[in-house]
Amino acid sequence: MAKIVVDQNRCNGCGKCVKLCPFNQIKVVEGLARIEIGCTMCGVCQESCPAKAIFIERETPTPADISNYQGVWVFIEQQQNRIKPVSLELLGKAQELAQKLDQELAVVLMGDNVSKLIEDLASHKIQKIYLIEAEGLKRYTTEAYAYVLTSLVSQYKPNILLIGATNTGRDLAPRVAARLRVGLTADCTDLDITEEGYLLQTRPAFGGNIMAQILCKYTRPQMATVRPNVFKKPVPSLDSGSPEIIKIELPLNPLSGRTKIVEVVKEVSEAANLEEANIIVSAGRGLGSPDHLYLVRDLAQLLGAAVGGSRAVIDAGWLPHHQQVGQSGKTVAPELYIACGISGAIQHLVGMQTSKRIIAINKDPEAPIFKVATLGIVGDLFKVIPLLIEGLKKIKN
Repeated sequence: MAKIVVDQNRCNGCGKCVKLCPFNQIKVVEGLARIEIGCTMCGVCQESCPAKAIFIERETPTPADISNYQGVWVFIEQQQNRIKPVSLELLGKAQELAQKLDQELAVVLMGDNVSKLIEDLASHKIQKIYLIEAEGLKRYTTEAYAYVLTSLVSQYKPNILLIGATNTGRDLAPRVAARLRVGLTADCTDLDITEEGYLLQTRPAFGGNIMAQILCKYTRPQMATVRPNVFKKPVPSLDSGSPEIIKIELPLNPLSGRTKIVEVVKEVSEAANLEEANIIVSAGRGLGSPDHLYLVRDLAQLLGAAVGGSRAVIDAGWLPHHQQVGQSGKTVAPELYIACGISGAIQHLVGMQTSKRIIAINKDPEAPIFKVATLGIVGDLFKVIPLLIEGLKKIKN
């Protein structure tokens, strides 16, 4: 826990902290600085106060406290008894982190009748699998999953907990972090271990214009969510050994039943499963107008592809944000990525350059997109795409 304190004997009411607070959570009342309830304890006021009247008191854990937390955990997200690809991607990175720390790698697998998935996990050099099966966990609900995962972490004390930055992960991770009163770094694009043994978490900040590196020194576990397609899936090993299966009999919190899923409706749209699509056709500002998006959509329909877009297209309102590819959007790694009228700003390249094959269509021969393209087509997209569509139709017929 931490609290922020204003020393009334030192504070002179100068108001400098009010001007510098990025969250507008400080006021000067009767000549003294007053911290509002929305304070995030970012520390800006403490560093900038000329009178040294503001300071943050933290309960710093002792080395003995931290040493009680051991192991690298990965939350295995499954849907309809299929493991989400991002969970397998996390296992590869988790193996590396656990090796650097000389700690064990464990996973948490929860759901209803999910023990059949153990076979898929056993070939990834996992030492332990925490298995929780209950009918109330058949479908994801915030209350049930957050309660179970929080209880497990409190009991077994992992050093690191990694969760995929999916819709489920983005809902679950902050709930668990808040209940455990620990930090959480969301949407990471890289993870490493520092010389001191801290988890070094890297994520885009300020709209993707900078990369922030974050350490969590004061609490455990160190929690992070990681974007899909950032890490490669590990190759299954034949000599992984048999992980220890720890079956957890945990009664669900009575409050978990407050929410019931009545029906699941599958989304059918051009944006569905963009992160898992094998082929993606992306639109850039070179299309000139949203009226020309039909070219990208027609090409995608012929290829059975998902439709994405650059940040310029999303900012202009041509496509919704969940179709954005790039550092401040989604990271994708399809078999084929077709960039239509996209120049290739670094923020976009970070989100798609791991694609296996990249076809770029742009009339500017110096466009940065050509540096990562497998095949570059220098030409007017309004002529090139119709020719592609015509050729594909002939092949299909």
